[in-house]
Amino acid sequence: MGNAFFETASVQGTGDGHYVAELDERWNLRPLPQGGILTAIAVRAMEAELGHDEQKPRTLHTAFAAQVTHGRLEIDVELLRAGRSMSQLRAEVRNPGAARGHLTTCVFGSPRAGFSFTDLRPPEPIPDPVHCRSFRDPPPDGVPVFEPMPFWAELIEGRPVIGHAPWDDYVPDRAERAMWYRFDESPMLDDGRLDPLALIVLADSMPGAVGEKVGRSDRAWFAPSVDLSVHLLDDCRSSWVLAHNRARFAGDGYASADMALWDCGDDGGSAPRLVAYATQLFLFTFQS
Repeated sequence: MGNAFFETASVQGTGDGHYVAELDERWNLRPLPQGGILTAIAVRAMEAELGHDEQKPRTLHTAFAAQVTHGRLEIDVELLRAGRSMSQLRAEVRNPGAARGHLTTCVFGSPRAGFSFTDLRPPEPIPDPVHCRSFRDPPPDGVPVFEPMPFWAELIEGRPVIGHAPWDDYVPDRAERAMWYRFDESPMLDDGRLDPLALIVLADSMPGAVGEKVGRSDRAWFAPSVDLSVHLLDDCRSSWVLAHNRARFAGDGYASADMALWDCGDDGGSAPRLVAYATQLFLFTFQS
């Protein structure tokens, strides 16, 4: 059997910086594809265009300029600068015939001499994911059962560490949550690393911190992404990734949030290593 992430985040070059890909509807989230997987596809095309194995993606920024739907994708890549140790590229992912889509700029860089430290801490204590409730567990008796989206039911499993379930009654406090995430088919490379581009998908799940802050609401709301920035910092060698999410500000119809991704080992017992850090601006829409 194939791997869903590897198959989806693969591109075929057609010449002159043009690439194509296919995205199936399982990656949709109410109702469009998750921005993280589209960004990962863009970075994959830029990797192919650059063709420099020693330079890895270090930082990237996506502006979700126009809607992109599942199905056939076209990716146009522009090499902005190719350097000996650092290169910059830009890519746009859109559907055939669309004037605009999602625009991603990525900086690739080789290893270099410098300082080494992590001045950020994960939430404590860190539980074993086996002991955490899964998104896929049935709700308590009397709570309506909603049909899960395939993204969460078939592709990505989540297990809360900090935060409340939708049916919980609680007094809202901090705009903070933490989750264990893993792919159903972990995209592990031959050298034992999780594909770094898979971290982009896990990072693009930040509105939950706002939901934790505002609590239960009778009026359904959604939070479409305005942008997404991701710093890829270190190798992840675990299938489970601890995602610590904070919303720092909400106002004027927008919110700013961040996400720290930690490799704590598959049992949560290894020394935490920060593998990615992301920020995002999203806007609010309300169901009438």
